[in-house]
Amino acid sequence: MTERELLEKIKASHHVVALTGAGVSTESGIPDFRGPNGLYSKYPENIFDIDYLYAEPEGFYRFWREALLPMSEAQHNDAHTLLAELESRSLLEAVITQNIDGLHQKAGSKNVIELHGNIFEYYCTRCGKVRSLESVKKLLESNPVPRCDCGGLIRPNIVFFGESLPMHALSEATRHARECDLMIVLGSSLVVYPAAQLPIIAKEHGAKLIIVNKGKTGLDDLADFKFDRNLSDFARELIKHLHST
Repeated sequence: MTERELLEKIKASHHVVALTGAGVSTESGIPDFRGPNGLYSKYPENIFDIDYLYAEPEGFYRFWREALLPMSEAQHNDAHTLLAELESRSLLEAVITQNIDGLHQKAGSKNVIELHGNIFEYYCTRCGKVRSLESVKKLLESNPVPRCDCGGLIRPNIVFFGESLPMHALSEATRHARECDLMIVLGSSLVVYPAAQLPIIAKEHGAKLIIVNKGKTGLDDLADFKFDRNLSDFARELIKHLHST
């Protein structure tokens, strides 16, 4: 299958959904987790454990300053642009993402289902008061850990290991997986569940599955076709065909 043939398949489908992982954002300067230069090569693998956040909030927020805060300044790349343009042409129903960087929205995607939350929203673990990224940055100028007026720890609204995915996001993602006739996975190793269950659900309900990822994924055997190539090259090629039709 070529990118042109995939575009024709997208146009012929009735309900197309994209599932994206960390690989979509690496070319925006955001490191992945498990790659050679990923976050887990520099930080302990329990850095995203909910128990670590509560036991070592200063350690987590040191990591936050070094690794998560820069995500908020990152710019979207061709892969994000491709999905936003497909949606704007009514060729894509939704983007389901495992990423927390907000780059799909920056690129212009409207219907984005964030399975793992995002780094722009925060709340107090004691009273529940919602905070913005800017207010947390201000608190951290004079404190190693952001604390609410009530004294509670302020945390990012992301899903840590040991926590469940937000029910509404998971429910919406599962609905799209059941209803789609084509699912395109981009930049995900498909080893983290329950996100990796979504392509399985799609296949069980009769959808075609296309995987775009450099290197193996956990569900390659399930795919109807696999593009084993650089995501930006793939996206630029598809955008080119999109603009020529």
